[in-house]
Amino acid sequence: MMVKRKAIKRGNEILAQLSEICLSLPEAARRDMNGHADFRVRGKVFAYFLNNHHGDNIVSVCCKSALGENVDRASREPDRFYLPAYIGPRGWFGLRLDGGAIDWSEVRNLAELSYALVAPKRLLKKNDVNRNLD
Repeated sequence: MMVKRKAIKRGNEILAQLSEICLSLPEAARRDMNGHADFRVRGKVFAYFLNNHHGDNIVSVCCKSALGENVDRASREPDRFYLPAYIGPRGWFGLRLDGGAIDWSEVRNLAELSYALVAPKRLLKKNDVNRNLD
C-alpha cells in the first residue's frame, strides 16, 4: 500500500510541474479526467499527462509532433519515447516520466513545440511564440 501511495504522490508532483509548464503558454487550459489530464489551447489538445493509461504502468507526457517525428523518436529511443495507444498513429508520441530524473527543460521544449503545432497561427504571432521556440 505504501508503494502505491508513493506512486500517486510522484504522479501528482509530475502533473503539478507539467501543469506549470503548459499553463504558462498563452490561453492554455487544463482538463482533468480520471487521474489523467489534457492541456488545450482554444479547445485543441496540445499535451496529455497519462498515468498508467489502460494499465500500461507508464507515466508520461504525450505531445503532437511533425509528420513522422513520433515514429522516429520511438524507434530511436524506445526506453524514453513510445507511441501511445489510440493517439500514436495520429502523430503523437509519449515521453516517459517514470524513469530516473526528469529533464524539465526537455519537457518544456516538447510541450512548446506541440503547442505551436496546435495553436491558431494568429495566437502564435500575437504572442510571438514562434520566435521564443527558435
